[in-house]
Amino acid sequence: MDISPTPDTSGTRARTEARRPTDVARLRRVRDLIDRTYAAPLDVLALARGADMAPGCLSRRFRTVYGQSPYAYLTARRVDRATLLLRGDLGVDAVGAAVGCATPGIFTARFTELVGLAPERFRRLAEDAATTADTAVGAAVAPGIEGLPACLAQRVARAVRNQEAQAPARPLT
Repeated sequence: MDISPTPDTSGTRARTEARRPTDVARLRRVRDLIDRTYAAPLDVLALARGADMAPGCLSRRFRTVYGQSPYAYLTARRVDRATLLLRGDLGVDAVGAAVGCATPGIFTARFTELVGLAPERFRRLAEDAATTADTAVGAAVAPGIEGLPACLAQRVARAVRNQEAQAPARPLT
């Protein structure tokens, strides 16, 4: 118990608490549940109930351990799966429904936000790359992950929201 007169503003206490073995195991179960049931309607309240944690506590600790909120992780998982499905025969609306998005508009908005291309444009580029054996789409989405294990490839190729992406450095001329 910390009885110091000044509050800990460095965040180290929160990171330490979130990395306790029991909490990490619970958070891993939550992440695994999201990975397995990404197409089902999920909310933080249900996830927290399953992990026996308060919803706010789950959100904070999940973000501390995995670097993003449970909702952001779920959205990224859905978009990752959608990029695979868009290379197949399903239409954009069917892909959105298959990955658990409530409406085609939400699917298009989230996909565009994370990938940087509208789903139709992504599909066309993927088809062009497949027919011409050009790897421009794969290289633009996830360069150099072919030989990595799935757990590392997912971490490296994680979709990044446009607001999170670092701006290119401007030359100082």
